[in-house]
Amino acid sequence: MKSVSIFGATGSVGLSTLDLVRRDPDAYRVVALTANSDVDGLAAQAKAVGAQIAVVAQDSLYGALRDALAGSGVEAAAGEAALVDAAGQGADWTMAAIVGCAGLPPTMAALKAGGTVALANKESLVSAGGLMMAAAQESGATLLPVDSEHNAIFQCLAGGAIDDVARIILTASGGPFRTRSRAEMVGITPAQAVAHPNWSMGAKISVDSATMMNKGLELIEADHLFPVGLDRIEILVHPQSVIHSMVEYRDCSTLAQLGAPDMRIPIAHALAWPDRIATPCQKLDLATIGRLDFEAPDAERFPALRLARAAAAEGGATPAILNAANEVAVAAFLDGRIGFLDIAMIVEDVLGRYSAGRPSTIGDVLAADARARDVACQVMRQAS
Repeated sequence: MKSVSIFGATGSVGLSTLDLVRRDPDAYRVVALTANSDVDGLAAQAKAVGAQIAVVAQDSLYGALRDALAGSGVEAAAGEAALVDAAGQGADWTMAAIVGCAGLPPTMAALKAGGTVALANKESLVSAGGLMMAAAQESGATLLPVDSEHNAIFQCLAGGAIDDVARIILTASGGPFRTRSRAEMVGITPAQAVAHPNWSMGAKISVDSATMMNKGLELIEADHLFPVGLDRIEILVHPQSVIHSMVEYRDCSTLAQLGAPDMRIPIAHALAWPDRIATPCQKLDLATIGRLDFEAPDAERFPALRLARAAAAEGGATPAILNAANEVAVAAFLDGRIGFLDIAMIVEDVLGRYSAGRPSTIGDVLAADARARDVACQVMRQAS
């Protein structure tokens, strides 16, 4: 029986993971489930799977969670320190799916505990990739990518040598505004931006997909996970989201991983690795799909791609600054305080105003993140 912890259990990735765990209850023992503020959802899931502990990130919600779990035998805890403590309890397999840089401390704690960490929290690796990879190497932890694109690359590299890789090709759906001009994107609403054509995701990642910042963040992730050199990582728009990414080898063979746009497929791969398990996902029917289309990304209409590649090339704390500014800008857009096109402009403005030294600790990363958020807020105040 594999012990499992799920950080971000009430989000889309967490719920998909729980769906797979519940399908084979004899194979998994749930140690910890966490959520940011969804007490009712967290308590319901924790009781359903018999979790050892449930943790809500917001301290003020401890009483509500304790009451919701009363009599269930599930321990309640709250706060950032409790998240880190839960991550360090040494589960065999941890799903890191907390959205944003808030997921960095518990993800690092899980890596230092030395188990297997399935990474769906891209912001952590973007902000502190070097530190995370070093922590995994030091503890002997296994870091498995869960994002569909990075999981696809991981699968395509099975049996291959990284030195033989000529190119890594990250595919992108292009989001809901793939065919729109810049002028047509001026009045985009939050409701339109979160309506992804292929994937069911949370609001923040859906907006990132719409601006294509999500693909920029994935570029930075890929640079840490698959060290072939930034110049050999490319992005290709593929609107059907059937091919999740590709690896081209130096003999000009290209391997691709295909599947339905269902996060349970890469989650199942990480959950069972190095084995495989059955999933309830839709089987791929290429005859019905009929065609697969591809096009080059447009960094003029989607400047987030340019900003992310430049941040990856600069390294140091720059990716953390990029990510923090983007989180602030996306939140402001979802609140109706800025326009859709303002997101990338604010990120670029922050990058131009603020830089930081190369982080050597998680504290350095979090300090750079906090300062970038302050600068982003200042930029928005000055623009209003």
